[in-house]
Amino acid sequence: MNGGNIPDDVKRFILVSIASVPHLEAILLLRKEKTRDWNSSQLAQRLYVSEKTADDLLSELHTAGILAEDDDSSGYRFQPQSQELVQMIDRLADIYARNLVEVTNLIHSKTSKNAQRFADAFIWRKDP
Repeated sequence: MNGGNIPDDVKRFILVSIASVPHLEAILLLRKEKTRDWNSSQLAQRLYVSEKTADDLLSELHTAGILAEDDDSSGYRFQPQSQELVQMIDRLADIYARNLVEVTNLIHSKTSKNAQRFADAFIWRKDP
């Protein structure tokens, strides 16, 4: 995976801002249905994840400034805090549609590196 079809700024956004493929899928789904309010049950059904996972996704994306709570705090909708964030997500959606495997591999490479670092911390080393 060389990421050659992903511009550097989008690659950086993925590595810094997209924690997992379900995060990306949630962003893209809510972006596609901008006028709809989503709760964890609805998102869980659409993404085939548990309600707890969907609830965590919605909360994390809200904290990241990608989603806004609806008026009665019973759901969320796509409403990034800045026009720059909207534009980056639009670009990411376009790139993901054309380079699904490459984007997915980039996300997984980040989580694989973190998992490897965690595992490496438990390797028994012989003292010199």
